[in-house]
Amino acid sequence: MSSGADDRALQELADGARAARRFGLDTEFMGEGRYRALLCLVQLATPQTAGRAERIELLDPLEQNTAGAPLASILADPQVEVVVHAGRQDIALVRRRFASEVSNVFDTQVAAGFAGLGAQTSYESLLAELLGVRIAKSASFTRWDTRPLTAEQRAYAREDVVHLLELAAELERRLVALGRLQWAREECEPLESASDERDPRVVFKRLPRVRTLSATARPIARELVQWRERAAARADRPVQSVLSDPALMEIARRKPSSRAELEQIRGAGGGGVRRRAQELIEAVERGRGRPPEPPPEAVRAPVARPEDAPLVALAEALVRAHALQAGIAYELIASRADLQAIVAARRTSQREPDVRTLRGWRRELVGEELLHLLDGHLSLSVVGRGLKIARRSRP
Repeated sequence: MSSGADDRALQELADGARAARRFGLDTEFMGEGRYRALLCLVQLATPQTAGRAERIELLDPLEQNTAGAPLASILADPQVEVVVHAGRQDIALVRRRFASEVSNVFDTQVAAGFAGLGAQTSYESLLAELLGVRIAKSASFTRWDTRPLTAEQRAYAREDVVHLLELAAELERRLVALGRLQWAREECEPLESASDERDPRVVFKRLPRVRTLSATARPIARELVQWRERAAARADRPVQSVLSDPALMEIARRKPSSRAELEQIRGAGGGGVRRRAQELIEAVERGRGRPPEPPPEAVRAPVARPEDAPLVALAEALVRAHALQAGIAYELIASRADLQAIVAARRTSQREPDVRTLRGWRRELVGEELLHLLDGHLSLSVVGRGLKIARRSRP
């Protein structure tokens, strides 16, 4: 999309989104071989309203004169619903590219999980099952960063949003009938803050065996992480291609002070690292100058034991029964790790673990009953082909 008439078209689409109080959004991007994914195309759709026809626009963020202000304004408007499908990456990309906040997200993949459909159901499957529409995914792995786009690519991009709003309307209708619409909206709220920004502090914590580093090696590793992030961003390359995690950890341990010492470290003698050898050594020196950093004390969570397995299986049966009855995908409610943490905490009389199954709508649906079950106040039995849940009388 260029300036002039196309900018006016985008503004008209934004006006239509406000009038309809919703619009559909999808993106195409390229992530391979880059520091962060490159946003290549934004597809936008508004529904038909009184006096306005349905409208689809393709916004090209690779053009320098792309006007993003109309899009940013409706992304941030809490009165306008942003409809996506599996949209975490889409939201993260447009937030960064257009420096915009995003509010009022409705994700059709999330919604499908509350409507008795799979939690990871694809867009194509939902269109076929709910609307009887079939689309061909013919251009999904083409080069979206090359210009001009082909007619096939443009047709493919339009097809990704042409039925999106109709799909969302059908899912909302079903969720209202099931009394689950608010739960689906609650589940979509975290998408509003989706981000692909990389936090060096988080990267450091995820280094392999980072807790084994000595107090003097930890600040060096932190400096190396920060250096690697800057170098990868400058070169627009994946961080592991600049310096691998194992090599970073070994450099932090050995603390090389010369090129010769650096080249003795496995994984640090390649061409890319060799070209940046002086920068690496300077990062090590900065780390040497920081105060020692003892590893933090480990927070000891209750450890799952073999004897927990029957209770975890019992808890899973309860959750699956409620999921089936409510028409909600089991995967949205609990994972095995959630149930193991709850069972282990109950066994050791520790406080409730901070797991999603015991928060919000999940606690309302099954979390409280799960705790009562583990405390011996509920019983499960097989009646016919179903599971019966009964409250046991207290002595």
